[in-house]
Amino acid sequence: MAKEIQTKNQLSRGKTLDGINFCINQEASLKAFLEDGDIPMDNNATESALRSFCLHKHAWKLIDSLDGANASAIIYSITETAKANDLNPFRYLEHVLTVLKDHQDDREYGFIDDILPWSEKLPAICRSKTKATNI
Repeated sequence: MAKEIQTKNQLSRGKTLDGINFCINQEASLKAFLEDGDIPMDNNATESALRSFCLHKHAWKLIDSLDGANASAIIYSITETAKANDLNPFRYLEHVLTVLKDHQDDREYGFIDDILPWSEKLPAICRSKTKATNI
């Protein structure tokens, strides 16, 4: 029906015609979730994942250089990857930074496989959801 409206010029230029043209041009994308049940109909999961990042945007005022922005992006990426892999983000980040500090002069990067979030070699503290106390 939309294609008939478009070809017969039954609608004058306007928002309705623009909307119909958009639907026609994006038909495959708009129907994708009907063909694959794993594709969500909304982006609520994505918005939820970004919420904590956006709530802390007032701290961005402290980032006054490209290097600072790159460092923040790396930390956010590592943190969100830890969350996605059901790790304690603080403990995982602490572990990664400690290991990287010990290897900062290395030219061989094989150790990185051991600190990836899905590595079996991660310490148990990274998988713990509670804070550990130093006794």
